[in-house]
Amino acid sequence: MPHVEIKYSDNVDIETSHIFDVVEKIINDMDTSAGECKSRAYPCSQYKYPHILIVISLLTKPHRNQAFTHILSEKISEGIKKLFKQSLYFSLSIEYNSANYMTDIHLVEGDKLQGMEDNLISQ
Repeated sequence: MPHVEIKYSDNVDIETSHIFDVVEKIINDMDTSAGECKSRAYPCSQYKYPHILIVISLLTKPHRNQAFTHILSEKISEGIKKLFKQSLYFSLSIEYNSANYMTDIHLVEGDKLQGMEDNLISQ
C-alpha cells in the first residue's frame, strides 16, 4: 500500500485529487499488487518560487528494481505534468521502505473502509 505526499507552494494552480488519481492508476497499472495509495497534500503559504515536491513511498519487493523504478518515475512524471496549468519547479522522489516498515488494514465491524473500487476514474 503506497503512500503519496505532495508538498507545494500555494501559488501553484493544481487539483491534488487529480494527481492522487493519476499516481494511483499508474502505480497499479505497473504493479497490480500495490493497492490503494494513501495520499495527502500540504500547501505552503511561505515559499520562494512556484514548486511542487511529490514523494512516493513503496514497499521493497523483488520486482521493484532499478528498471521498474525508472519506468515508474517517467510515467508518473509524464502523467502529472499534463495536469499543470503553469510553469513551476518539479521534483519527484520514489522511495522504498526499510525491512522494518509494516503496513496493514485495521477494520472496525460495521464500518466500510473506502478503497480503489469506490474511486474508479475514467480513462
